[in-house]
Amino acid sequence: MESKARVSMQTKPSIVFAHGIWADGSCFSKVIPALQAEGHEVVSAQNSLDTLKGDAAAVIRALGRVSSPALLVGHSWGGTVITAAGTDDRVAGLVYIAAVAPDDGETTQSLLDRFPTEIFSHIEIADGRVWMLPDGIRYFAGDLSEQEQKVVWATQGAPDADLFNQKVERAAWRSKPSWYIVARNDRAVHPELERFLAKRMGATTYEADSSHVTMLSQPNLVIDVIRTAANAVQARSMAA
Repeated sequence: MESKARVSMQTKPSIVFAHGIWADGSCFSKVIPALQAEGHEVVSAQNSLDTLKGDAAAVIRALGRVSSPALLVGHSWGGTVITAAGTDDRVAGLVYIAAVAPDDGETTQSLLDRFPTEIFSHIEIADGRVWMLPDGIRYFAGDLSEQEQKVVWATQGAPDADLFNQKVERAAWRSKPSWYIVARNDRAVHPELERFLAKRMGATTYEADSSHVTMLSQPNLVIDVIRTAANAVQARSMAA
């Protein structure tokens, strides 16, 4: 009864964010306040970056803290996470930001291998985790100020070395509407890979003149796309 009340009282879709590697949930700090001000319930999941199953579980737990229906928004590796978690019935749509989106049985690594990028020449594996080296930040967040780049590097979440080799079982984008932001100047996930994934999933696609971290360098564009997706999800929910 309580869950039904939460759905009926909710006027706008909730939004749950999923961050990528070398980041944490605060990477969406420039877009969250505007969405909250517009009446959305928002949670940014904190992914451990240990396993795909664990990160998907974190997003599913976050869904339990907000009203349904919800929109999942994933950046980078977070795209793989929402692809896995988005099959949950409470999810009404998916937004990908310069993100990876495997199909059934695919891995993140198999997609990245098709379109190599420079950043992976600037990493070090230590203690079973993949660390971005200081000189790699310009390939990750090159359109941020020097000070912001240093903060992004200092707060990086280092993933398990096997993380990208874990398979998605069921791809949510096969059954849920999707929106995709391509980062034209991305040197972490290749823009051509992003375009390929957006086309494959049939996403409503936007392009930004940004580095990999579009939500930090062009937050207004990201807010606009999420707003558009949320409006579409809300319209579908009201028509159902």
